[in-house]
Amino acid sequence: MGVLTGRRAIVTGAGSGIGRASALLFASEGAAVLAVDRDEQAVGETRAQVVAAGGRAEAMAADVGEEAQAAAYVQRAVDAFGGLDVVHANAGVSGGLTPLLEATAELWAEVLRVNLIGAFLAIRHAAPHMAAQGRGAIVCTASVAGLRANAAGAAYSASKAGVISLVQTAAAALAGTGVRVNAVCPGLIETGMTRPLFDAARARGSEGRIGQLNPSGRHGMPNEIAAAALFLASDAASYVNGQALAVDGGLSAMLPFSRAPHR
Repeated sequence: MGVLTGRRAIVTGAGSGIGRASALLFASEGAAVLAVDRDEQAVGETRAQVVAAGGRAEAMAADVGEEAQAAAYVQRAVDAFGGLDVVHANAGVSGGLTPLLEATAELWAEVLRVNLIGAFLAIRHAAPHMAAQGRGAIVCTASVAGLRANAAGAAYSASKAGVISLVQTAAAALAGTGVRVNAVCPGLIETGMTRPLFDAARARGSEGRIGQLNPSGRHGMPNEIAAAALFLASDAASYVNGQALAVDGGLSAMLPFSRAPHR
């Protein structure tokens, strides 16, 4: 019996990477999953993979940063599954690595719209359904870039710091409702968003150096973040609320250092 058996879940950004991994894992653990992504073809492929593995899933194309579309995907899940128990608000954009003083207000507005306002809208529209039943779990994908500088571009980092604050303030605002709100903070994970970095390293022959700055000495994979999201969504995390869980190989736990070779 899976840890999410009987639960009704939404995963945004489910067309690839962490979102797809979460949708597949949540479904394998018994949840009915609405996979949401603005790429209709990609999210349809995620649904097909869930169904092929014996799970239950629906797919929907939506822009998570548009309120009408956020309200629509929440209602779609409620209508399809009869309720809502879990949301993994994972959709996000990187904004690239434009230097701070060269970035435009338009770039910042778009990154904040998708990454931060998108997470807010997921909470805004999902939490009332959960509060009405006295139970629910919302997991937002933040980032170690929201904890420390130099992990990503400035706009992305600021948006993810906002997500961390959002889950704290949302957890406080929803006190007594039975709805928990937490964040997972990935480190360097190989996804579609980070693929250019990985491709460039492989072209240089330096793939083995990716992730060398953290104690684990490697980069992470989407399924490792999905596992953390599953924990936060499950009853195993029933006393975890308003927290930002770093899943980064230890990177955010330390100051930079030069690794001495093992002898």
